[in-house]
Amino acid sequence: FVFFMPDEMRAESLGCYGNPIVKTPNFDHLAQQGVRFEQCHVQNTVCAPSRCSLMTGWPVHVRGHRSLYYGLHPDEPNLLRYLKENGYDVYWYGKNDLLSPDSFAQSVTDWGAKVERPRSTARNPWPQDDPHFYSFLWDRLPDRRETSDYANVQAAIKILEQKSDRPFCLYLPLITPHPPFTAPEDFYDMYKPADLPPLRPPGLPRKPNFHEAIRRTRRLDQLSDADFRKIQATYLGMVSYSDWLLGQLMEAIDRTGHTDDTALFLFSDHGEWAGDFGLVEKWPSAMEDTLTHVPLIARIPGYQKGHVSHEIVELYDVMATCLDLAGITAQHTHFASSLIPQLQGKPGDPKRAAFCEGGYNTYEPQCFEPMQDFSNPANIYYPKIKLQNDHPETITRTTMIRTAAAKLIFRPNGQSELYDLEKDPRELHNAYGDTSYAKQQQELQSRLLNWYVRTADVAPRKLDPRGFPSA
Repeated sequence: FVFFMPDEMRAESLGCYGNPIVKTPNFDHLAQQGVRFEQCHVQNTVCAPSRCSLMTGWPVHVRGHRSLYYGLHPDEPNLLRYLKENGYDVYWYGKNDLLSPDSFAQSVTDWGAKVERPRSTARNPWPQDDPHFYSFLWDRLPDRRETSDYANVQAAIKILEQKSDRPFCLYLPLITPHPPFTAPEDFYDMYKPADLPPLRPPGLPRKPNFHEAIRRTRRLDQLSDADFRKIQATYLGMVSYSDWLLGQLMEAIDRTGHTDDTALFLFSDHGEWAGDFGLVEKWPSAMEDTLTHVPLIARIPGYQKGHVSHEIVELYDVMATCLDLAGITAQHTHFASSLIPQLQGKPGDPKRAAFCEGGYNTYEPQCFEPMQDFSNPANIYYPKIKLQNDHPETITRTTMIRTAAAKLIFRPNGQSELYDLEKDPRELHNAYGDTSYAKQQQELQSRLLNWYVRTADVAPRKLDPRGFPSA
């Protein structure tokens, strides 16, 4: 198995997902060689919670992995551990945001502690009093081979070049295209801002309170449409750089003779606003398609080539699919679905919905990112963390149900949202509470409640005796 996992990559920014200007020849070629899932959605729009769901097949609410500071512990299952316990060497080159430190020995053979990764030479070019300072738009990088992502891909290639009969898993949780928005020189200016299609505008009515709060505290409300276009153009350059890295990896897989015995998966943990709605990055309780809709492409030896699965799937289906491919039976209760039928070219479930959860309530201060780690206003994350801590009402618990035709984002303590995706695929008009959508809203709310009842918890498999301890 090879898991190529860019961070913060939205599906709509790839050529094979319909972007009209971006150049992603390797992503597109991988889709031609395998199966592309048109509608894959994540279980959370922040790194760590999404990855925990990915590796367990659990919605966030099952064990409360709601923030960046909750990793999977030794008493919790995960896909990498299943593989390692069944004879796979598991190699991890990239960021964490998944396991607690005491879980690595059980789940990972080598996590790249000795990989030499160059320090980033990109810098924030704006003075602190400039409204661009908190925009994440940074200077360009000098060379495509002087990034930590390149070093991690090269470490993975060395594993591919080893001659061994042992099965392996390469897990590559990379950084690009996560902000700050910067890329090597030949990618940074690859796209002209004027060539981009219109961005989703800021200041739309009946959006959740964090939209304007983020724009105000990050001073994004002082930037122009041209600024946001430059941000998204740079983001697309980062996507193309990630595509180039995938090309390096795919060439090595072919060169080392692993094309016919290795499953290659491409996916991301969540998306990115990248200037849409006048916003950058993401937010724990935000659930626009720009954040939940991610690429998922799988090239599996012996399975279908060039197939597109149009029905909704969820990112944690990767866990169930890989266990099936490896012939491993899960020893825990989970809610993921194996994608083997789609990999064989069969249709998915046209009635399936995707569910996403996020945020935390004001009575959960343990979930908030600690202000003491970002107390310096010179830190580009300072306004984000300060907003979360000073105004926790901007991060109330949120849940989403998305079908092929509609999306409901339910916030009991905030602005709920309803979108008719057939008429409004860019989510510009919030129809929540609109009487003409009352029946559809009620059906989605009922289905959301049913999902919570079905998945509210998982009962332990180990039974306890009902008697007293022996003397």
